[in-house]
Amino acid sequence: MRVYGAGEGRPASPVPGRDYVELIGGPLDGQLLDVTSWGAEECADGALLVTDTGQWGPGGRSDYAPVPGGGTRFLWTGDTP
Repeated sequence: MRVYGAGEGRPASPVPGRDYVELIGGPLDGQLLDVTSWGAEECADGALLVTDTGQWGPGGRSDYAPVPGGGTRFLWTGDTP
């Protein structure tokens, strides 16, 4: 699986000892998001992630929310400019 935001010195594959959530659905489906430094409140809020492949094209964002009871998965809820 590919890690979201890989490149520019960031590894494309998961790194042992780090915490990840899997992105489900939408333009980032199947990628992993590194949440190692996130607190419980941040994880509960989900993530608004920049992507060039969403509905709004370059600079747009995809909204991912935690799956209830899903623990390590965030579900796509839509795109925003």
